[in-house]
Amino acid sequence: MKKIIRLIVVMVTLFALTVSSVSAENLTKLGREVLSSKDGWAAYGEGTTGGSAADEEHVFTVTKKSELIKALDDASDIPKIIYVKGTIDINVDENNNPMKAEDYADPAYDFDDYLEVYSPDVWGYEKEVDGLLEEARARSQKNQENNIVLHVGSNTTIFGLGDDATIVGGALVLDGVENVIIRNIEFEAPLDFFPQWDPTDGEYGEWNSDYDNVTITDNSHHIWIDHNTFSDGENVDSDFGTYFDRLYQRHDGLLDIKNGSNYVTVSYNVFKDHDKVTIVGSSDSKTSDRGKLKVTFHHNYYKNLNQRLPRVRFGEVHVYNNYYEFSKDANYEFGYVWGVGKESKIYVENNYFNFDWDVELSKIIKDWKGTTIFETGSMVNGSSKHHKVDLIAEFNKKNTVQLNENVDWTPKLYERIDPTQSVPAKVKAHAGAGNLH
Repeated sequence: MKKIIRLIVVMVTLFALTVSSVSAENLTKLGREVLSSKDGWAAYGEGTTGGSAADEEHVFTVTKKSELIKALDDASDIPKIIYVKGTIDINVDENNNPMKAEDYADPAYDFDDYLEVYSPDVWGYEKEVDGLLEEARARSQKNQENNIVLHVGSNTTIFGLGDDATIVGGALVLDGVENVIIRNIEFEAPLDFFPQWDPTDGEYGEWNSDYDNVTITDNSHHIWIDHNTFSDGENVDSDFGTYFDRLYQRHDGLLDIKNGSNYVTVSYNVFKDHDKVTIVGSSDSKTSDRGKLKVTFHHNYYKNLNQRLPRVRFGEVHVYNNYYEFSKDANYEFGYVWGVGKESKIYVENNYFNFDWDVELSKIIKDWKGTTIFETGSMVNGSSKHHKVDLIAEFNKKNTVQLNENVDWTPKLYERIDPTQSVPAKVKAHAGAGNLH
């Protein structure tokens, strides 16, 4: 009997090891996977292959910040694959100890003095803040930037191993690079320790922060962002209170694409619990963005977010088969989904919305000085024919500005447009980090 039991234990152990090794082998194979030939704008031309051509000397497994920095190799363009294992905290010093605001603060910076000098009762709302304290705040912010911003070079794949690969408190910047893949990683948004008060932002001023989780900028192109999870983690905006009766905003975006960047596919990601999610195009005045900012968003899961899902200027942006879910009791109040900005050409197909209240349909689209958006196949709070909605018509009913559907382009780079009814189940089952098999 004991022999039989030992045999069973050995067999179970061998089976577990086999499954584990197969799983690990599959994941490392996925690290060399390239974007398929029709999967969105990043497939345009020669497509996006990331670091798939890396030799064995340029395949790394990293478990802490210093190893990640070394693997990134000063943003070199040598083909490389970087496997992220476990949780990597970027907001640490060279000994991997957590950094706090006082570790970055310039000697001349004092937050209480900042509040006193730039109080609207003293400074007003007519001009931006300046002077010695603002300069000290900016130097403090620069100190933090130098520690938490990591630059990613061309021909790079960053891939999370297992279902718990996480990058916390860091900002990845793709600056003037090409051919980058980022997959299967959970990102927790970095906190800006030194937000800037801008009294001219809106009617009552706003606190503004730096650092996106991922920034694609300065003519970067052929980028694939796939099967990641982005959120604020445990650092909810409302926890930081208000100053000058305005929310003390310590987060910026989750994924921003701007300044002439082009040919980007954003697929099967989860975006949750955040305010400003994705902006495509940084400024109305950036007319050099015309003909660029071509981006595809598909099969992403957007949950309990405020705005910019995405907000677009100039770009030809394909948004299809995404699932949007909002709760009235969430930490982040719903604002809008698609921002129609200057000269934007958003092409929207077969997206599904779930609100746990009777949302005003006209608020799903917001006009930001744009005029056109093509939209078809949307469903809200159900899958029957009665839940099909014309969101442009709903917008036009309630707004003086009238949108039209003349975007003057038709998407060609996609593999399949799923029926809207199937979107919630498919996206919830497959989107996000840990869901690559």
